[in-house]
Amino acid sequence: MTSLEFLYHTVWGRRILKILTARKLSQVAGMFLDSPLSVPLIAPFVRMNHIDLSVCQKRHFRNFNEFFTRELKEGERPVDMDPDILIAPCDGLLSAYEIKDDTVIPVKQSRYRIPDLLRDRELAKRFRGGTCLVFRLCVTHYHRYCYADSGVKGRNIFLPGILHTVQPIALREFPVFTENCREYTLIESPNFGSMIQMEVGAMLVGKIQNYKEYGPVTRGEQKGRFLYGGSTIILLLEKGKARISPRVFEQTAGGREIPVRMGQMIGRRAQGDK
Repeated sequence: MTSLEFLYHTVWGRRILKILTARKLSQVAGMFLDSPLSVPLIAPFVRMNHIDLSVCQKRHFRNFNEFFTRELKEGERPVDMDPDILIAPCDGLLSAYEIKDDTVIPVKQSRYRIPDLLRDRELAKRFRGGTCLVFRLCVTHYHRYCYADSGVKGRNIFLPGILHTVQPIALREFPVFTENCREYTLIESPNFGSMIQMEVGAMLVGKIQNYKEYGPVTRGEQKGRFLYGGSTIILLLEKGKARISPRVFEQTAGGREIPVRMGQMIGRRAQGDK
């Protein structure tokens, strides 16, 4: 049994997880990573993960979180501005799913159906038959992200994480022991219709920082950043608005993820939707 299986699938593991994910512990850990005391963590982290600081705007940092959210030099993440192209909003590992009523999306040791992911069943209906793109960021990835397309965004909707009961879960094949904190916005794009762009934070320490509340946005414009912790970005696309390569779906069905970089092409506008 792996450590994750122990934590998520046993009563004692869940009791330990409840302590590990307590809000107070996360706050204390976050304060430490924001302080100068965390600077000694940076050098071993860089060596262990083979991080190239030469592509960053600066190489000396006041604390670990400043390093973790380091900004890259101009031109390191060129953005494809062709309106017919759908771009990746971040660096990460891409998976793709067709949205059906019974579609279950695995995100960070939990699984969600789209209405549960949004906590809004009416909004979820707009994306039935569409596509869900999941970008999983590892700690070595660039942790800033951009808007996937130009348009007008609505307000940011923040959904706090939930830690469920420590009792055994009845449906082991769909464990929803935890719900991670997440924040999303609805973007009305002239190229791809209504889009949901969502950031999912980690249970421990991970924090989402989005910059703009509502109004016009531009593809490639920086949307926000993740502080330390695992992270995921999700794009929900309406039916018939975008064409994603069948290879991406095939790789996902085979349990494989596709590496992508922020700004690169991941799909095209559907023909006949111009």
